[in-house]
Amino acid sequence: MERREEQPGAAGAGAAPALDFTVENVEKALHQLYYDPNIENKNLAQKWLMQAQVSPQAWHFSWQLLQPDKVPEIQYFGASALHIKISRYWSDIPTDQYESLKAQLFTQITRFASGSKIVLTRLCVALASLALSMMPDAWPCAVADMVRLFQAEDSPVDGQGRCMALLELLTVLPEEFQTSRLPQYRKSLVRASLAVECGAVFPLLEQLLQQPSSPSCVRQKVLKCFSSWVQLEVPLQDCEALIQAAFSALQDSELFDSSVEAIVNAISQPDAQRYVNTLLKLIPLVLGLQDQLRQAVQSGDMETSHGICRIAVALGENHSRALLDQVEHWQSFLALVNMIMFCTGIPGHFPVNETTSSLTLTFWYTLQDDILSFEAEKQAVYQQVYRPVYFQLVDVLLHKAQFPSDEEYGFWSSDEKEQFRIYRVDISDTLMYVYEMLGAELLSNLYDKLGRLLTSSEEPYSWQHTEALLYGFQSIAETIDVNYSDVVPGLIGLIPRISISNVQLADTVMFTIGALSEWLADHPVMINSVLPLVLHALGNPELSISSVSTLKKICRECKYDLPPYAANIVAVSQDVLMKQIHKTSQCMWLMQALGFLLSALQVEEILKNLHSLISPYIQQLEKLAEEIVVVVLQQVFQLIQKVLSKWLNDAQVVEAVCAIFEKSVKTLLDDFAPMVPQLCEMLGRMYSTIPQASALDLTRQLVHIFAHEPAHFPPIEALFLLVTSVTLTLFQQGPRDHPDIVDSFMQLLAQALKRKPDLFLCERLDVKAVFHCAVLALKFPEAPTVKASCGFFTELLPRCGEVEPVGKVVQEDGRVLLIAVLEAIGGQASRSLMDCFADILFALNKHCFSLLSVWIKEALQSPGFPSARLSPEQKDTFSQQILRERVNKRRVKEMVKEFTLLCRGLHGTDYTADY
Repeated sequence: MERREEQPGAAGAGAAPALDFTVENVEKALHQLYYDPNIENKNLAQKWLMQAQVSPQAWHFSWQLLQPDKVPEIQYFGASALHIKISRYWSDIPTDQYESLKAQLFTQITRFASGSKIVLTRLCVALASLALSMMPDAWPCAVADMVRLFQAEDSPVDGQGRCMALLELLTVLPEEFQTSRLPQYRKSLVRASLAVECGAVFPLLEQLLQQPSSPSCVRQKVLKCFSSWVQLEVPLQDCEALIQAAFSALQDSELFDSSVEAIVNAISQPDAQRYVNTLLKLIPLVLGLQDQLRQAVQSGDMETSHGICRIAVALGENHSRALLDQVEHWQSFLALVNMIMFCTGIPGHFPVNETTSSLTLTFWYTLQDDILSFEAEKQAVYQQVYRPVYFQLVDVLLHKAQFPSDEEYGFWSSDEKEQFRIYRVDISDTLMYVYEMLGAELLSNLYDKLGRLLTSSEEPYSWQHTEALLYGFQSIAETIDVNYSDVVPGLIGLIPRISISNVQLADTVMFTIGALSEWLADHPVMINSVLPLVLHALGNPELSISSVSTLKKICRECKYDLPPYAANIVAVSQDVLMKQIHKTSQCMWLMQALGFLLSALQVEEILKNLHSLISPYIQQLEKLAEEIVVVVLQQVFQLIQKVLSKWLNDAQVVEAVCAIFEKSVKTLLDDFAPMVPQLCEMLGRMYSTIPQASALDLTRQLVHIFAHEPAHFPPIEALFLLVTSVTLTLFQQGPRDHPDIVDSFMQLLAQALKRKPDLFLCERLDVKAVFHCAVLALKFPEAPTVKASCGFFTELLPRCGEVEPVGKVVQEDGRVLLIAVLEAIGGQASRSLMDCFADILFALNKHCFSLLSVWIKEALQSPGFPSARLSPEQKDTFSQQILRERVNKRRVKEMVKEFTLLCRGLHGTDYTADY
C-alpha cells in the first residue's frame, strides 16, 4: 500500500517527494524529450518518464501537471499518468478514496471540455478505467450517472462542449473495456453491466443523430460512439433505430466514413445472425444505396463506392447462410447478391482506378460454401438460382483480370503492378473454387469464348481478352485434373493460332501449356502443336521463368515421348545457354529439364547429346555426366556392400555411400528400378546401425520415385517401417541432439503421404506415435525442422477421410496439435515461421472443421493462453476469423501474423516493419 500522503485524494496536500519524481523534474524531462536534439538524451528522458508514471509520486504530480498554466504536452503526460495508475494499480487505492478520485476526474473533464482535445480524451480514458474497476458493485449505474452529470444545466461549460465531452467519454468506455486487464470473472460481470447500461446510451445517441439542430461534429461523434458500443455485442435488434439513422447519414459527405464504420461494425457482430428479422429489414436499406453507389462510380468517387461496398459485403458475407435459410425472401437476397456483383465488376483497373472489387471475393467463397452445405433438395433449388450468377461472376472476374493497355501499364508503379499481380492470384483462387460448383461446363464456357475470340472477324482482336481467358483456364488446370476434359484437345489446337505480340500474353500461354503437361503425356500426338512455341520462347529473356519452367514440366511428364524432338530441344537449349539469356536459377531449371529428357534416351544418344553440351558447361553438367558412371553401378554394388560390411559404423562412409546412390537415383529415375530391393535392404542395415539424415533422404527419393509401382512397394514399405521404428526409438531416447534426422524424417513422412498414403495403412505402423513425434518436432528451435514438421501435418490432415488410421489419430489427438500450433503462434516459435503454422490451421479448418471449432474455443478459454497479453475478445475474434476462412490461405496467414504480433506485444510497433 502506498503512503497515505501519496494517495489520489491527497494531491496537493503537501506530499513529501520521494526519489527524483517531482513536478519540476518531470517537466524538465518532458522538455528534454520533446526539444533536446540529442537522441540519447531523448531516450534517457523517455525511460525516466516511464518510471515516473508508475511511481507512487505519480498520484501527486499528475494533478499539478494538469493545471491551466501548463502546456498541453505536460497536461497530457499528467492525464496519461493518472490512467496508468488507475488501470494498473487499482488495488493500491483505498475504497474511501474512490468517490474523491471520481469527483476530481469529473471536474478535470468538465474543465478540459473546452480545452485541449488530446488531454480531454486521456482524462476520459482514465475515468472509463475507474468506472470499469468500480462496476457493478461500487458504481452500479456508472454510465447513467455520466449522462446525468454532463446534462446538468448548472455546468459552466456550454451545451455543445458538455455534449462532446460526454460523447468522448462514452466512446472510450467500450474501447477501454476491450483492452482492460480485468480478470476474466470481473470482465464477464462488467460486460453484463455494460449491456444493461446501453439502455442509457442508445436513446441519447438516437436523439442527437436525428435532431436537425445537431451540428455535424456532434453527429459524427455520435456515430463513432455507436460504433464503439456495438463491438460489445449489443443485440442487433436493439440497434435498429441507430442503424437506420446511420443509413440516412450516409447522404452527408462529412458523416459518410463514420456511418460506414458504424453500420459495418453493427452488421458484423458474431451474434447478429440470431436476429434474422432485423437482418431482413437491413436488406432494403442496403439496396437503397444502389443509386448513390452508381453515381459514385460514374463520378470516380472511390471512397464512397468503397464504403457502400463494405456495407453490402458485410451483410452478405457474415449472414449469407441465415438469409438463404429465409427461402420466402430469396428474391431480395438475390438482389443483394447482384449488388455485390456490381461491386465486383466495378469499372477500372485495380488498384489504380478502383480499390473496391477485391473486397467482394471472400463473399463468393462464403455464398458457395453455404449453398453447397444445404440438404440435396434445397441445394438443387439454389443451384438453379445461383449457377447463372456464378457464370456471370466468371465473366466479371476475367474482365477484371485483364491487363490495361501497354501504354497505361507503362505508367504504373512497381507497387501497383505487384498489387495487381496479387489481385490476379486472388481471382485465380476464386475461379479454381468456383469450378467446384460449375464443373466441366465452366471449362466448356471458357473454351467457347476463346474459340469465338480467335476465329471471329467481327470485332477487333484484344490480346488482353485472350490472355484473361487463358489465365482462367490455367487457374483451373493447375489444380484440377483436366485429363478427362473433352475441351483440352480443342484448346491445344487453338493455342498456336494465338497472335503473341505481348509479354504478358506470352507468359500466360507458356504457363497454360505447363499446366497441361500431364495431359500431353497422355496425348503425345499433340506435343508437336505446342513444343515449338515453348522452344521459341526460350530465346526471350522476358519469358525466362515461364518458358523454362514449362519446358521442364514437359520434359519431366512427357520424357518417353520426346526422343523425336530431343535433338531440337538440346540445340535450342545449348544456344540460349551460350548466349547467357537466363539467370543462374533458370539455367539450373533448364539443366534439370535436359536431365529428364536425356534419361529417357539410349546410352549412345545420351553420349552424343552430352558431347555437344559438355564442353562449355562441364561444371553445370557434372551430374548428367555421371550417367555414364552409373551404367556400371549395378556391377560394383557388391563391392560397395563389402566396403560397408567393414565400415558400417563409420558415419562418413555411410554418408558417402548414400550420396552416391542419391545421385544415381535422381539421374536414372525409373531405370534404377532393378536395384531397388538391394538398396532398400542395404539402407535398412545402414540406418539400423547408425541413424543418419542422409539415409532418410535417400529413402525419401525411393518413396517418391518407386512407391507407386506395385512391384516395388513391398521392399519400400519394409524399409519405411524399419526407419520409422528406429526413429521412434530415437525419439524415446531424446531427439534434441539430432535435429537433422528429425527434419529428414518429417520430410520422409510428408513424401509418403503425398506419394503413397497406403504406407500409413500398415498395421505395423504406429501412426499415433508418429503423430506425437511430429508435434514434438514443432517445438524444436531449428527452423528447418519446424518447417518440415509443419509440412508433414499439411500433408497428413487432408488424408483424414481417406486413410482410416490418420483420421482416427487426428480425432483422438488433434487437440494436442492445435495446442502446439497456438503455443508457437503465441510466442514460442520464430515469427518467420508463422506462415508454416498458418498452413496447419488452414488444413485443420478445411479438413477437420467440426473438431477444430470445438478445440479452438476450448483452448483459447484458458486464461493467459497462448499469451498473457491477449484479451478474451481478441482471442474470440481470432477463433471466429480462422473458422470463417476455409478457402483463402493467404488471408489465414495474414490473420496469424496479426495475432502473433498481439501475442508478443508487438502490434503497432516498429518491430513489425520487416515482416
